[in-house]
Amino acid sequence: VQLQASGGGLVQAGDSLGLSCAASGGIFSLNAMAWFRQAPGKEREFIAEIRWSDGSTFYADFVKGRFTISRDNTKAAVYLQMSRLKPEDTAVYYCAIKPYRSDSYSPSQYKHWGQGTLVTVSS
Repeated sequence: VQLQASGGGLVQAGDSLGLSCAASGGIFSLNAMAWFRQAPGKEREFIAEIRWSDGSTFYADFVKGRFTISRDNTKAAVYLQMSRLKPEDTAVYYCAIKPYRSDSYSPSQYKHWGQGTLVTVSS
């Protein structure tokens, strides 16, 4: 399985940006897809998840109301629309697949990861 994330770039505080992630290869088990991010010197943190069966979404508290996760079932793709970006949103953003149902959003629950796309928010 390969995940290709794209859409990162340099934006100003307050701007919006959309990220995309497409999965390819033999996906045998797909319960959910999610977005994480990792800033320099920090641990990888959960942003949002969308369950493939019914489209249920889950968000980290720090992005509620600013970020929206969505999916395209036909393409095995997931998207992250980000608005009102802040300098502290600067990070490498990763998409990932959760193969099996779990109520945990720890990175250890996700089996496949994309290569990441850099988002830089200037003040």
